[in-house]
Amino acid sequence: MQDTYITTVLGLGFLLGLRHALDADHIAAVSTLVASRPSVRISGWIGCAWGFGHTTVLLLVGLGLLLFKVTIPQAVAQALEMGVGLMLIVLGLSLARALYREGWHLHAHEHDGSPHIHLHSHRSGSDHGHAHWLHRSLKPFAIGMVHGMAGSAALLLLVLSTVRTLWEGMAYILIFGLGSMVGMALLGVVISLPLAYSASLGRQVQFTLQGLASAGSTGLGVAMVLGVSL
Repeated sequence: MQDTYITTVLGLGFLLGLRHALDADHIAAVSTLVASRPSVRISGWIGCAWGFGHTTVLLLVGLGLLLFKVTIPQAVAQALEMGVGLMLIVLGLSLARALYREGWHLHAHEHDGSPHIHLHSHRSGSDHGHAHWLHRSLKPFAIGMVHGMAGSAALLLLVLSTVRTLWEGMAYILIFGLGSMVGMALLGVVISLPLAYSASLGRQVQFTLQGLASAGSTGLGVAMVLGVSL
C-alpha cells in the first residue's frame, strides 16, 4: 500500500512537471531563446538547461519550506511573479533589438570540424566563432531559476498538502523537475522546427516568426506585470 501511494504521487509529479512546461510564460521565454538560435539540437539543450535551473531553485526553496514548515507570503509570491513578467519584457525587447539593429541572418558554416547552421551577425566581425555549450546553457539556466522562484509557491503548497515526509517531498520535487525538463526539451524542439524550416522560405518569413516570438514575450510580460499591479 505504501509503495503504491509513493508511486502514484511521484507519477503524478512527473505528469504535472510535463504540464508545467507548457505554461504560457515558460513558452514565451523559451521561444525568445530558441528564436535567436533556431536549431533543433540546440533548442532541446536550451529546454534542458531551463528545466535544470527551474528544478534547482524548487529543490532549494522546497527543502527550506519543508524543513521549517513555513509558506511563501503572498506579497513575496506576487513580487516574484512580477519579476517573471519584467524578465519576459526584457527578453522580448532584447530579441526585437537584435533583429532591428544587429543585422541577424542565418546561413551554414563550419568550425570546430562540424558544419552547422546558426543565426548570427557580422556587425562585430566577419568570423563565425561563437560560444557553444557554456554560453547557451547559462542564460536559459538563469531564466529557469527565475521561473522556479515564481512558481515555487503554488507548487510547494501542493507538495506540503500531499507528502508525508521530507524525503517524499524532495523526491516529488525532483520528479516534478525531471518532468519539466523533459517537457521543456520537447517544447524547445517543437518551437525550433518552424523557425529552422522558415530559413528555406526566405529571410522575410523567418524574420516574421522571430518578430512574433518577440511580440508574444513582451506582450505576455506586460500583461503579467499589470495583472500583479492592478
